Amino acid sequence: MIKILIILFVFSSIFLSCKKKDKKIEPIVDIVNVDEDTYVYQAPSYFPVVSYPNDNKPTKSKFLLGKKLFFDPILSKDFSISCASCHFQNLAFADNVKFSTGVQGRLGLRNSPTLANIAYSSSLFWDGGVPSLELQALAPLDNHLEMDLPFDSMINRLKSKSEYIELFNKAFAKQPDIDSYTKALACFQRAMISGESKFDKYYYQHSNSQFNASEINGLNLFTSDRLACTKCHSGFNFSNGQFENNGLYLNYPDAGRYNVVAFSQNIGKFKVPTLRNIALTSPYMHDGSLATLEEVVEHYNSGGKSHINQSVHVKPLNLNQQEKTDLINFLKTLTDYEFINNPDFRP
Repeated sequence: MIKILIILFVFSSIFLSCKKKDKKIEPIVDIVNVDEDTYVYQAPSYFPVVSYPNDNKPTKSKFLLGKKLFFDPILSKDFSISCASCHFQNLAFADNVKFSTGVQGRLGLRNSPTLANIAYSSSLFWDGGVPSLELQALAPLDNHLEMDLPFDSMINRLKSKSEYIELFNKAFAKQPDIDSYTKALACFQRAMISGESKFDKYYYQHSNSQFNASEINGLNLFTSDRLACTKCHSGFNFSNGQFENNGLYLNYPDAGRYNVVAFSQNIGKFKVPTLRNIALTSPYMHDGSLATLEEVVEHYNSGGKSHINQSVHVKPLNLNQQEKTDLINFLKTLTDYEFINNPDFRP
């Protein structure tokens, strides 16, 4: 059962050192005497408070409606796929193929990213072309490669189901429409908060979960000036939320951020992804072109392809084999098994 919680105080760490901090974690306090349909997003005290639009206050009824929509293939033209067909909970709501399959076996053009902590994203998709979860809910619907279902057809389908009539009435006091559809899905996805990994227990919670020598060395490497990983993968979510060119190609078939903001300096720039649950979300990069963490580390160790827009932080690292292993072992500590097994996110 979803608990009703509120964060008393939160803070965001600028970043990491190999030493444990002495700062006390502020408690999470139960709320009493609130409306029975109120839902407050559950975030660790070392995460920022989850914000949401003024016109989409989170409620249990919206959450439950959003969850049903997320798993229902009724949203696709041929009833073959749902949102969950490209975002699997056991994979931190990512996919394990280069490009996910849409209706009639059509392949997408970019790798499906994790939805973990999507609530903290101010721009969505690899190119940042959508500014909110509410708007994002519309994008796959009429995309020919994904669900390929006109908006009016989708709403008519929902109106034909008595269960959806009841759920929309309970959540929004009205019949299904585009506005309430987007708000319900957004409410559900904002709840996908992941912050209970081995790293969190070690670094933030100071629990008995200990890092071994390899993981400690990997953390030290990750936070070092030599590797400069935290120049892009910073903060509580291991992402600065910006757009970077990491030197994956000299010529980009997909221009990335340039497709949204057509300045030449944006060619080949893509949103810096979170590294949380990174061991579960292969293949990697916007096009799924790197299959393993080992390949990712080798790419950064090489210094990239020297594209004109390549980040100054991507340069040869000269890692030895043990250092590569240690770095990967640290990245594996970012897996949140509580998140991927949370029954609240199951259909």
